[in-house]
Amino acid sequence: MQKFNETTPLTTTPQVPVSPPDPRLESARRFSHDILPAVSRTFALSIRVLPGVLGQAVNCAYLLCRIADTIEDEPVLPAAEKAALFDRFLACFDDPALADGFPALIERMAGEPAHLRLVHHADLVFVVFRQLPPATRAHVQRWVTEMAVGMRKFVLRYPHGIRIQTLDEYREYCYYVAGTVGYLLTDLWHEHTPSIGQREYAALRERSRSFAEALQTVNILKDVAPDAAHENSIYIPEQLLAEYGSSHAAILAGERVEGTQAALTSLIEMAWEDLEHAKDYLLLVPRRAVAVRLFCALPLLFAYATLRDLTRSPTALARREVVKISRAEVKSLIALSVIGILSNRVLNGLAERARRRPVRLVPRWGGRQ
Repeated sequence: MQKFNETTPLTTTPQVPVSPPDPRLESARRFSHDILPAVSRTFALSIRVLPGVLGQAVNCAYLLCRIADTIEDEPVLPAAEKAALFDRFLACFDDPALADGFPALIERMAGEPAHLRLVHHADLVFVVFRQLPPATRAHVQRWVTEMAVGMRKFVLRYPHGIRIQTLDEYREYCYYVAGTVGYLLTDLWHEHTPSIGQREYAALRERSRSFAEALQTVNILKDVAPDAAHENSIYIPEQLLAEYGSSHAAILAGERVEGTQAALTSLIEMAWEDLEHAKDYLLLVPRRAVAVRLFCALPLLFAYATLRDLTRSPTALARREVVKISRAEVKSLIALSVIGILSNRVLNGLAERARRRPVRLVPRWGGRQ
């Protein structure tokens, strides 16, 4: 497997000049705030707990990543046109005029309405980006560029729909779409959180990729059927499916469902191991960095609960269902995370509890739930 540059330390920060205030800034910030819940469930909850400039930076970075993801997932455009859109998208970081004109290039795009609305207002997201501090912009541009370049590579590699072939290629793909996010977040923690000094940053950075890729694997596993049926993308390696008598061509076929499920079980076992590494990342975040700890805890605990249900729902794929944890459990995990966020022992116990059974807060006075 090829070596990536994700471990190369960012030893210098490009000196990016501060842009003058844009008259659209306030409306751009409102748009970025309001669109977030429509394009994300898990991370909308997490991003809202981050304060000040850090929260603005992560919100903006997430939306830029989502724009790149929307280009990748677009179901109609030829691969060459998608590649050209990626090139233009990346040029927008350095050219405000290109950013302002970007929405006019995507009139032919199809997809989910909320995601298309975001792409049609990409110029506003870049307005917010240009008002971030120079070092913050450098981190965001570096890692979103790495993500988009990787997505562009896979779009051209599989012009008729992504079909991951091997576990090595699966890891490569997860690095580009998720591992990059882990490094981006860790760089932003270091810049904006005083309690995350050089020693803490070094320890977190070693585990950045594992943290983000663990969450990505759970997302892939819960969306196997809709990804194949609606987005024409199959991320379960063909090599792994073949070992159990299935294939990409037959991944949703009823007569091959047992083999497909066996392959997914193998990936689920790998995902459990990855989640343990992701939990190590969370527990290394200093207790004084309360907002960062909570940001990391929520998606991680949701992933534990989702993977538990995937493990216990072997027929979900055959029914072409998306496995989702209940709203009651989401609310319970949020409440218990807030209560126990300063304690590694409590967070570790909460993860183990979510792994074994659904988490519910029981009313103290015997009231009805």
